[in-house]
Amino acid sequence: MDRQELKRRAHDLDVTVWVGKSGIDAVVDELDDQLSNDDLVKVKLLRAARAGGSTDEKAAELAERVDAELIETRGHTAVLYR
Repeated sequence: MDRQELKRRAHDLDVTVWVGKSGIDAVVDELDDQLSNDDLVKVKLLRAARAGGSTDEKAAELAERVDAELIETRGHTAVLYR
């Protein structure tokens, strides 16, 4: 599936994972489970999670941790695909 098609599919998705002050470590297992069930997941990075880095950096780190592809970031929301 090409990147444009994945972006179109992601448009109507609801955010199902929120990364907060506990950071990326707290959501890795949950995100991994969701990516096992659904190939496309939308993640919201709250202000506390972004401390010391940008949304793009944190989203890329999260994608690497769950062996997924970062499709896009928009604002403070990222779309991951596996």
